[in-house]
Amino acid sequence: MSVFTRWRAAHPTATRVLDRTLTVLSVALVLFALLLPNTVRALTPGTFLRIPVEAIVGAALLLALPRRPRLAAAVCAGLALAALTVLNLLDMGFQEYLGRGFNLVLDWELLDDAQSYAGDTMGEAGALGLAVGAVVLVLLLCALLTLSVVRVAGLLVRHRTVAVRSTLAATVVWTVTGALGVQLAGAPVVSDHASALVRGQTERVRATLRDEAAFAREAKSDAFGATPPAELVPDLRGKDMIFTFIESYGRSAIEDPAIRPGVHRTLDASTEELAKAGFRAKSGWLTSATYGGSSWLGHSTFLSGLWIANQQRYRTATSSDHLTLTKAFRKTGAWRTVGVMPGVQKAWPEAEFYGLDKVYNAFQLGYRGPKFSWSTMPDQYALEAFQRLEHGKKRDKPLMAEVILTSSHQPWAPIPEMVGWDELGDGRIFEGIEKRGADPADVVASSARSKEEYGKSVQYSVTSLTEWLRRYGGDDTVLVFLGDHQPIARVSGDDASRDVPVSIVAKDPEVLEKIADWGWTDGLEPAGDAPVWKMSAFRDRFLTAYGSTPSGKNG
Repeated sequence: MSVFTRWRAAHPTATRVLDRTLTVLSVALVLFALLLPNTVRALTPGTFLRIPVEAIVGAALLLALPRRPRLAAAVCAGLALAALTVLNLLDMGFQEYLGRGFNLVLDWELLDDAQSYAGDTMGEAGALGLAVGAVVLVLLLCALLTLSVVRVAGLLVRHRTVAVRSTLAATVVWTVTGALGVQLAGAPVVSDHASALVRGQTERVRATLRDEAAFAREAKSDAFGATPPAELVPDLRGKDMIFTFIESYGRSAIEDPAIRPGVHRTLDASTEELAKAGFRAKSGWLTSATYGGSSWLGHSTFLSGLWIANQQRYRTATSSDHLTLTKAFRKTGAWRTVGVMPGVQKAWPEAEFYGLDKVYNAFQLGYRGPKFSWSTMPDQYALEAFQRLEHGKKRDKPLMAEVILTSSHQPWAPIPEMVGWDELGDGRIFEGIEKRGADPADVVASSARSKEEYGKSVQYSVTSLTEWLRRYGGDDTVLVFLGDHQPIARVSGDDASRDVPVSIVAKDPEVLEKIADWGWTDGLEPAGDAPVWKMSAFRDRFLTAYGSTPSGKNG
């Protein structure tokens, strides 16, 4: 006789209490898994005060099966509930950060990015602990839910008569309350939530697989794909073209009451300072293909004219010969094309898709200062490095550059500060600034603090860019800058749009005259009612405005 058996025999009352407690906990855990929503805002008490039809069907099935098949079915059901719970938790995370659910086909590789982000926010030890905790949680869910379903199955069989009557009664109650639309705590009493989630995930997978073939055909069709070099952007010949993405610079930065005041002052002051230097600007809105993250989807959508809303589309597009806006400049042979990518820290074969002759990654800009959380270097330094390595050099042809600014990347702590442009050196001047900056963990924990620091980061990025333009821009410099996507829901809100501001800045009045019919707002801040286009529409509108001739290449 084992120790546990002897203990149970010696303590019958305690044994009954323990058995009943475990049974109650098992039933509660199974119901929790069946009713757990896949969004944070749906986590309300009323959500769990419902009758799941899956529990009724499951009970009837377990009662009908012989012992061995019943045990196998219980184990499979427990593992299925664990998988459903994990998917719901992933959906919650993706909804909070990317404004969409988890895609079973495409999104597993994004978990590596999440791990890297956690390392930048919490430190490597914290990120490792989080990863280990996630694995342990999955294993615990599998074990506990499997044991719970097996225990409930045993309970049903031991009390078959009561279980059969209770199952029939639950069926009647579910049917009647569902037909009458009865609610409790603001939610319907009846639920087919788990089944609906499975159907939703299944349809998401099917839609993803259908989309793959459809998008491959779309990527082969290109209105400017066969346009002769001489007929591409003839009205911009001789101009230095700078296309700049500001990380997470979204509509919320301009319109959210908690963020707007500081950003508005920065945009207003920058517009005035640029005007004093002879620059004018026009601004509008673009609806990004992504939200909260996955910046490369926004970059590729803007430059390719294709709606690249997921990783599968990105892989298809970047492996094609579709003409990107940046590649159009290289195709002419009239520009040197470069990329400044301080966020790139590994091989980046996409450079050919974007038509870049030279790419400067995080390790090729000469930076020796501290990282600012996820951002490898302050925007001011990246822009000065661009000036030193490319823009400020004597050239036999104008420059077309794609510049990615990363200082406004979440978690928005610590944030760099502007220093004298002549004091930047190799970036070590930022060591003291980084040390006295905010702790990322403190900012992440507070929505209000996140909004505050996000606004500051956008102000810093815009200031860095516009000061660089005033300092180094000339009569033939044309700057196009925009946000790649809105910040995460904790900052932009649960129902925020996906709109981002976009501006074109130049000294030559003819550059802005070419887009006079776009209806954009004068200055760096677009009006709330300024035109809103899909981000994928910009390439063709831009090429057309500056004299490019469509060719109608079709795949």
